[in-house]
Amino acid sequence: MSTAISESLMQAKARPGRILTWAVLLIGGIIMITPILFMFGTSFKDAGQVYDMRLFPEYPTLDNYIQVLSDGRFLRWFANSMGIATTVTLSNVFFDSLVGYTLAKFDFRGRYLIFLAILSTLMIPTEMLVIPWYLMSSKLGWIDTYWGVMFPGMMTAFGTFLMKQFFETVPNDFLEAARIDGLNEFQIWWKIALPLVTPALSALAIFTFLGNWTAFFWPLIVTTSQEFYTLPVGLTSFAIEQSIQWEKIMTGAALATIPTLIVFLVLQRFIVRGIMLAGLKG
Repeated sequence: MSTAISESLMQAKARPGRILTWAVLLIGGIIMITPILFMFGTSFKDAGQVYDMRLFPEYPTLDNYIQVLSDGRFLRWFANSMGIATTVTLSNVFFDSLVGYTLAKFDFRGRYLIFLAILSTLMIPTEMLVIPWYLMSSKLGWIDTYWGVMFPGMMTAFGTFLMKQFFETVPNDFLEAARIDGLNEFQIWWKIALPLVTPALSALAIFTFLGNWTAFFWPLIVTTSQEFYTLPVGLTSFAIEQSIQWEKIMTGAALATIPTLIVFLVLQRFIVRGIMLAGLKG
């Protein structure tokens, strides 16, 4: 009886803390989602309702979406961003996992120094790399090309580090058994090792895609014609042209946000699982 009473008292003491936690999370969630809701709400307003502070208009309209989507440039920028983000993501998944597997499972001279050299690049701010990237792009004729936008992110130190850490958790016995069965090293990596690190691979793919979808600084510098603009750069140009037509600006921003929301909502469990396993590994 006394044990039950003590347990109930402990639960009662813990309840205020739980309520406070949920209250803080709720307030934080509202603060974060309100600008997004305002953006989508404004995209359904006409010019006369833009300065109405209500989140959603009284008389919603799709005219803004029709006008923005009828502009061929927007669809071109959307296709550019989708193609670039997808290509860079596939490149990262392939090369980062291949290099990470090599560093984790092969014992060769200089492996540790190579790994340190890769990690050291994480300490260099991106802004310091822009000038070398631009000079190299200029000499090789990559200015205002798709390749010029993509090449800096085709392989990343973060992705290599992440994959190496996860490949180290793969039991060597599995790999040795595959070698006995006659598989070569590439087949072992592809058929045995990769399926065992799917959460990390999925998290890397999602982070890479979202990072390249929203990239602005480097695409702005390396592209000079609207034909090669990515969506963030194109939206900036679009916003300047539209001046104070906020309903059209918000419509373009909403259309650019939809793919990222879909990717996160559909694949969020892979993000959470990848982060959790990374924390456990650390």
